[in-house]
Amino acid sequence: MVERQQRLDRVYRALADSTRRGLLTALRSGDARIKDLADPFPMSFAAVAQHVATLERAQLVSRQIRGREHWISITPDGLREAEAWIAQQSAAWSSRADALSDYLQRSTP
Repeated sequence: MVERQQRLDRVYRALADSTRRGLLTALRSGDARIKDLADPFPMSFAAVAQHVATLERAQLVSRQIRGREHWISITPDGLREAEAWIAQQSAAWSSRADALSDYLQRSTP
């Protein structure tokens, strides 16, 4: 249970930053070199590499070294646990809202 919570914390921490979300968006079109990912961002290559490392720790991306280049690809499994947690919360709140709606309809003359 603790390990699951820690993985979930890493995913949400990684997604909390707009630069990292931008990197994930860029990777939707396919694998990319870190250099290519860094180009559109107004920050150093090293800063982008740190963001990529955070995404790696959260298991949202994976890295493959081809020669001297580091290629990054999205890892969709990393989001599944976060998606499941959101679905559980949504279902719980939805059922509570439905119960409240039913109560209000019964108690209103």
